[in-house]
Formats: sequence, structure tokens, C-alpha cells
Amino acid sequence: MPQLRLKFIVPWCLLLICILYLALVRGFNGQPEVMMGESKAMFLGQCLTSNKPAALDTDGVLNVAVWNIYKQKRSSWQPQLKQILDKSELVLLQEAKLDQSLSDYLKQRRRHMVMGKGFKLLNTPMGVMNIASASVLDACAYQTVEPWIRFAKSTLISSYALSSGQTLLVINLHGINFDWKLDRFNAQWQQIVHKIALHHGPTIVAGDFNTWRPARIELVNELTARLKLKEVKYHRDQRQRVFGYPLDHLYYRGLHLVEAEAFETRASDHNPITARFTLMPVN
Repeated sequence: MPQLRLKFIVPWCLLLICILYLALVRGFNGQPEVMMGESKAMFLGQCLTSNKPAALDTDGVLNVAVWNIYKQKRSSWQPQLKQILDKSELVLLQEAKLDQSLSDYLKQRRRHMVMGKGFKLLNTPMGVMNIASASVLDACAYQTVEPWIRFAKSTLISSYALSSGQTLLVINLHGINFDWKLDRFNAQWQQIVHKIALHHGPTIVAGDFNTWRPARIELVNELTARLKLKEVKYHRDQRQRVFGYPLDHLYYRGLHLVEAEAFETRASDHNPITARFTLMPVN
């Protein structure tokens, strides 16, 4: 009789644990939120706008960096991020953890921050983040839930003013991971495809795409080719790879690429990408 009771109790306990886990994670994910650190107060909502920001580029030159910062788990993240920020007008981070240490660090650097939250853990936002020399014109955050673990990954769609009078569209994307059929991975990309297709100015699409198998890379290549986006060519390519495939990418359109590289660091489990662009003449 005790064994019979155990047969019924264990499945019900597992079911209860699953229900509680899903409810808990749903609470962590919440709704898509974009956060801007332009003042003491954080502005929350799915989208935001800013008033008359300065141009992002410096005399027609735009230095961009892309880096999965691994939730700042490694002690050397601060000097590595400083090195990147000192040389870049725009830094796109994935797996940024907006705890007190990163918040204080950004205040000291006097840079403009905008973040698309994936989820909050112990009231600490985690997601993708842009750090820039100028404020955004506008920004919207989107979420895609991982099929198995149910935590959300975020996409941030933002735009910046350029000295040419054009608007730069910037997509910062952290691709979902646990999706074998790629339905949700494709859905995550469809969130941005329409936005890019409607934008006629310079465009950057970058981030940790989690392209660790051929089908993922093929999907990205198909969509970026359709949108006439080019992937940067690296004179040194030390991007993090899984099964031989690079995870991190930087695509562009409507800009002139001067140089790009991906260099090795111990400050994260991903290596940063840096690229220098110049603005193209406006017809």
C-alpha cells in the first residue's frame, strides 16, 4: 500500500513543482520593458522616446562594439569594458546585469544607457543594453521566451541621430537557445525584419545570435541577405565558437566599413567584436 501511494504522490509532486516553476518564471519575465538611465529615475514601458539628442558619430566616424558580458561574473569585466568604451561611440551588450556595480560604473563613465529587459531576478534586470556617447531618439524592447527553461531573452530596437542628418537603426539581439525546430528563433527575428525593411537609412544588427548549428546560421543568412545586410569582415576573428560556429555577429547596411576584429578576453565567456565605420554621403 505505501508503494502504491508513492506511485501517485511522486507524479503529483512533480506536476506541482512544474506549475510553481512556470508561475515563478512568468513573474520574473514580466512584460517587455525598456529602461533609460538619463536621469535618477528609470523610465519604464515597452517603448520610449528622447528629445533632440546629439549626433552619435564623431566627425563622420562611428566605432561600434558588441559583447556578451556574461552577467559581469568575471572580476576583470570593468577594465575590459572601460577599454571598449574608451574606443567606441556605441557598445551593444548582451547578458547585461543591471546591478548596483554596473549602475555605479555607468554613472562614472557618463555614458547614455538604454536597456531591453529579458527578465528580473531578485529585482535586478537582465538583458541587452546599449551604452552610447549620445542618447537614443527612440527605443522599444521585445521578449522571446525560451521553449524549455521559459526565461525570456530580449531584443532592443533603437535609433540614433547622425551628423549626416540620417537616423541610424540599431538592433541589439540575444538569440534564444533551446529551440530545435527554430520556430521561436524565427519568430524572434520576425520581430525585427519588418522594422529593418521599413528603414531606409544606415542600419546595424548585432549581438549574440546563438548560431551554434548550421540551420541557425542558414536562417540568419537568409534573412540578412533579404534585408541587404552585410556581415563585417574581420582582419582578426577570435569570436566564441560552439561546434565550430561563431555565436556573435555584426551586420550593417548604409555604412562604410573601415575595419573590424574580434579579440580574445578573459573577462567573459564571449570575445568582443569591434568595428569602425564611416558615414556614407547622403544622396
